[in-house]
Amino acid sequence: MGCSTLKKNIIFDYKNKIALVVIFFLVIISVSCTASLPVDDYYRSQIAQRSHPYQFSYVSYELDQIANALHNDESGIDEPYFKEILIRQIIDTLNEHGISAFPPPAVNIESPPHLLVVSPRDRIFYFDRAVLERDMNVTEQEHLESLIDELGLSSVVVPLGGFGGIYPPIVTDNADIEFIIDAAVEEWLHQYLALKPLGFRYLLDSLGIIRDPDIVTMNETAVGIVSQEIGDEIYARYYKDYFPQSNDESGFDFDAEMRETRQQVDLLLEAGQVDEAEAYMEARRQYFVENGYNIRKLNQAYFAFHGIYGYGPAAVSPIYGELEELRAESGSLREFLDTVASFRSYDDLKNSLE
Repeated sequence: MGCSTLKKNIIFDYKNKIALVVIFFLVIISVSCTASLPVDDYYRSQIAQRSHPYQFSYVSYELDQIANALHNDESGIDEPYFKEILIRQIIDTLNEHGISAFPPPAVNIESPPHLLVVSPRDRIFYFDRAVLERDMNVTEQEHLESLIDELGLSSVVVPLGGFGGIYPPIVTDNADIEFIIDAAVEEWLHQYLALKPLGFRYLLDSLGIIRDPDIVTMNETAVGIVSQEIGDEIYARYYKDYFPQSNDESGFDFDAEMRETRQQVDLLLEAGQVDEAEAYMEARRQYFVENGYNIRKLNQAYFAFHGIYGYGPAAVSPIYGELEELRAESGSLREFLDTVASFRSYDDLKNSLE
């Protein structure tokens, strides 16, 4: 069998698998969209109304995936072949750890959606969010932010590095190979966990049915720990010799500076100095920009979003340290993932460490 024929067969099999899983996801999305979801209060209702013109269409995306999978287009054949190689590497590494590769890993490497994040102004809190169109420009982002800010809230529209709320998940094409590998694993893990208690409760939070910020942080942080471990293995085994790591020689310690910023903002907000906190964040944003970090907006919503990733410098939750302790006590990566997947609340995590 020639190389060209092999590539075509691999892509055809890959697309058939995608078509079947996409249909399943489309059914789930249809049920979710037609369900009568509770609106907690006036503010969330207003956020939904004002962001609606920009919201990402899940159904359109999934229908496009079915059409692409069934069409079996032979143009641009190298890209899907690369995706299939990466997916095969992910599956092999999961199997080595005894982790079931279901749903079948898949990925589209392209521009992900944007995310609107909303926080109160007087504290940093992941109050609400909405998934937005992929092609929003800065003018549109700032217009929507101004509409939300009129409610007396803090908002920011952020570009996502990956999005696992659809199938196949999307990973940005504007990143290095290490990020793409980690993100591909991470977004699959979100779908894997959606079939388990922890991930299912995260899904309920995303739909606005049950709000639980600790569940959000636990899910995102655990997924980050596991995807980093698996991603590092894949990178070291298959890509390190061809894509060496780049070193930041600027001397600017972003993590330390951002951590200091978060701590000072918390102190100002706890003292009721909201205006002072916002002026301080703007000054710090300009400082970051001067040092090569193009942060468009630094506010309470920015920290609310980045704070759910417990391993990041914008986080203050003890959850990352607790999950790291649990990982160290686990006999294997699979044992850690199985344990975390069974959690239904933050109390479950604390009890597991006692």
